[in-house]
Amino acid sequence: MRIQLLMIMIPLLVFLLSCQNKADIVRSEVLVADSVQSVAITVEEEQTLPESSMALYLEEQGLINIHSLDSTIRIDLKYATTDNFTKEILYDDLTDAFLHPVAAQKLMKAQQLLKGYNSDLSLLIYDAARPMSVQTKMYKVVENTPYRAYVADPTKTGMHNYGMAVDLTICNSDGVALDMGTPFDFFGKAAGINQEEQLLKEGLLTREQIDNRKLLRKVMTEAGFITIRGEWWHFNAVSRGEAKNTAKLLD
Repeated sequence: MRIQLLMIMIPLLVFLLSCQNKADIVRSEVLVADSVQSVAITVEEEQTLPESSMALYLEEQGLINIHSLDSTIRIDLKYATTDNFTKEILYDDLTDAFLHPVAAQKLMKAQQLLKGYNSDLSLLIYDAARPMSVQTKMYKVVENTPYRAYVADPTKTGMHNYGMAVDLTICNSDGVALDMGTPFDFFGKAAGINQEEQLLKEGLLTREQIDNRKLLRKVMTEAGFITIRGEWWHFNAVSRGEAKNTAKLLD
């Protein structure tokens, strides 16, 4: 900013020296003073800009921005939009996905495996690290409903709250998600992975949808992730016990 000030001052001082009469000098001095004040205001405004955000907080906790490791992974954070079950924006200033280093490295491997099967496909992240402040807001939406089992109780913490879980799908080269049979955050048995053949018989899933799910599970589990029964999109990088012992709980 000092350099910027000098760049403004020098030409004005040259002009001041070239003035032919006292009136010109007075006007020039006023111009210089106004310019200095303008720069000072700019410096003050820059210094008062907010220095913290959710992304900065996650970085400070040792989490990794996924795009810093692999920019080919696509990201569509649903809780940064109203396109989620709460119909509210829960991430006010977060657009990047962050994970614990252990989870992040496993995700890189999963992407590589997927590209090995089909280079036109990519992982598409819906949610990753999630602070407890957001978890609490989410749980309040379902707390007194039959759907509360689908959202981790903040008093017990969930794997997202350690940066050790990721919600995701597979998309094509145009960024269009493959058909997995249900949307993300679908509350119902069709989202489960342990009765897919029965769901096929009942007409709730197609063979193509099941095959897409199996491909997602294949690359994720081969990379070291753990599935959960009720959500085809959710994967844990480690066990709950390991997360509690090795990772920080995100406030």
